[in-house]
Amino acid sequence: QMSFIIRSAFAKNRGLWSPVLGAVRTMSSAGDSTSSFTTLSVTRPADSITHVELNRPEKRNAMSRAFWSEMVDCFNEIAVDAECRVVIFSGAGKLFTSGIDLMDMASDILQPEGDDQARVSWNLRRVITKYQETFSVIEKCPKPVIVAVHGPCIGGGVDLITACDIRLCTQDAWFQVKEVDIGLAADVGTLQRLPNVIGSRSLVSELALTARKMYSDEAKSCGLVSRVFPDKEAMMAGALEMAGEIAARSPVAVQGTKINLVYSRDHGVTEGLNYMATWNMSMLQTHDLMKSAQAAIEKKGPKEVIFSKL
Repeated sequence: QMSFIIRSAFAKNRGLWSPVLGAVRTMSSAGDSTSSFTTLSVTRPADSITHVELNRPEKRNAMSRAFWSEMVDCFNEIAVDAECRVVIFSGAGKLFTSGIDLMDMASDILQPEGDDQARVSWNLRRVITKYQETFSVIEKCPKPVIVAVHGPCIGGGVDLITACDIRLCTQDAWFQVKEVDIGLAADVGTLQRLPNVIGSRSLVSELALTARKMYSDEAKSCGLVSRVFPDKEAMMAGALEMAGEIAARSPVAVQGTKINLVYSRDHGVTEGLNYMATWNMSMLQTHDLMKSAQAAIEKKGPKEVIFSKL
């Protein structure tokens, strides 16, 4: 069983998240053991909201070897945590992320194991697919993930944010598909997800082939992000407010919506409708439907309705 050490709870005070009493919050239903991450900080700023923070500010939040496995463990836990209904992901310090930590990852990439070319290639493919899962696990998690980007978001950072459901950024944020500058094609999600996110293959090709920077105004206009905030403080307050709105809704409805949005992205309309019909033939039998209808009749807001954990 795995659980998270919550290093500090957060209180909303004039838009700031300020540390208050440290507490331990277990995300496992059983077991007394606790486990903390070296590259991620996981906190619970409000009921039903989990905040995951890339926490290597002294290394510009570079993605080390530990990060790639800790992300999988973290989001697999969140996926089955009934206390969590929505996730906010952000970066600690002065920027979101500088991308892959080349010094830490060099041995995996440049010196793969194997007695001959076939075995070297086989092992390298295994390494690549393992890294791909680091961001695919965000997409597979049924809880919606809001990512909040401030400052540079480089290389692997773009792979990460394109796997998230809602993208926010600050005015000083910028994005860069950096991989061609270090002699490789992006291989953990950007080339597969970015075309669906911004809808222009020409722009995706330009960004991926030239490694030029995209600034926040262009990111907003092309649909990479949905909202731009003046600074990180305002963005985190906005992300928390948005997460609160999502968390107040039926988790059956919210998680079903995310799952079907992801499915429909990768399938045709007919397949998507058929999947939706199969999904809702059971999910429409939830008590949440009647609770929501009753609340509408009584002119109550979603936050006044109590939904069971999922």
